[in-house]
Order: sequence, then C-alpha cells, then structure tokens
Amino acid sequence: MGAERAERQTAAAQLGTEPVNRRERRPVSLRSFVVREDGSSSEALLLDLSYDGCGIETPAALRCGEAVKLTVLRRGAMDATVRWCKDGKAGLVFETREPAPAHPLPRRGERIATTADVSLRRLGKNSYRVAVTDLSRDGCKVGLVEQPRMREHMLVKFDGLEVLEAEVCWVDGYMGGLRFERAIHPAVFRLLVDRLKQSAATA
Repeated sequence: MGAERAERQTAAAQLGTEPVNRRERRPVSLRSFVVREDGSSSEALLLDLSYDGCGIETPAALRCGEAVKLTVLRRGAMDATVRWCKDGKAGLVFETREPAPAHPLPRRGERIATTADVSLRRLGKNSYRVAVTDLSRDGCKVGLVEQPRMREHMLVKFDGLEVLEAEVCWVDGYMGGLRFERAIHPAVFRLLVDRLKQSAATA
C-alpha cells in the first residue's frame, strides 16, 4: 500500500503538481468581497484556489479563526474560516455543513454536461489529454486512450487546479466513469463549472 501511495505521489508530481496531500493551490484572479461577522465588507482579490479553500488579498485586517463570507462577483457567496493572515493576504477554508461520505456513489449529486479537457494518467504510464463529458462533485465521465481495470486508481487534473485521485467505477469501450477519492467542495465546484463554461464559450 505504501509503494502504491508513493507511486501516486510521483505520478502527481509528473502531471505538473505536488502530491495531492499538499493540496497545492493554483493561481487565479477573481474580484470578490469579504463580509465579516459585524456586517462590514471589503474588496478582495481571489489569488489561488484549491478543492476546499482559497487565498485572497484584501485590505481588511482579518483574524485567524474568524468566520467570513466570500462573495465572488457573478459566482455567489461562500461561508469560510480564516486559516491564516499576513501582510494583506489570507488563506480561507470553505465551510462544509454536511461532510462528504467516505465512499460517494458514482451518480451522487448534480451532474453537469461539459466538453472540457483534462489530463488523465494511469499509475506508471504517461499522461494524456481526454474529454470530460459529464462532471459532478464526486466524479466524472471521461474518454479513454487506454482501457483501465475496474477499481484501478488514476490521476485527474483540471487546468488551474490540483490533481485529484480517482477510482475507475465503470468502463464501456473507450469511455469510463471515475469516482473522486475526495469530493470537490460545493463552492469550488461552482467556480470550476463557471470556468469550464467560459472556456467552452471562448474556444
């Protein structure tokens, strides 16, 4: 098991990111506002994003452990807690009211039709770009270059986000269903879907 985990970490690094357990954040630039518990609000710039949090730049003197609401323009509001703050920057972790189950079902949650491309990699193999035609917080449907085994672990990477570990839950020819080991946070999922729609519209 340890050798398999080490191989997944090595493969994740070769996909252009650090091992998944570091939850590396990728740069973005989105205008937003931070609303504090006293009702005051300040402008903020969303700097980076992970599957469960983000980094921001704001003139507000936030405090570690403070509960805030982050509003991203045209993308809704998200409850968050300040994890760290220094020199006008802060790291937020998004609140989850209902914990994601340890083994979500392949069809659990809202499914979004998309035509995005992702990087996909089998352990010990080269990565390749494939189309994602169906996406939810818990998994996705992808095209396949090579046919994997049922329950095989693979690595999926959306542009601008960290690598996700996933398990093969079905294969039909050169299409397959993947279940993410860690569900995407609802707030991050909304941002990801918006980004994919914008990319499709400008393609």
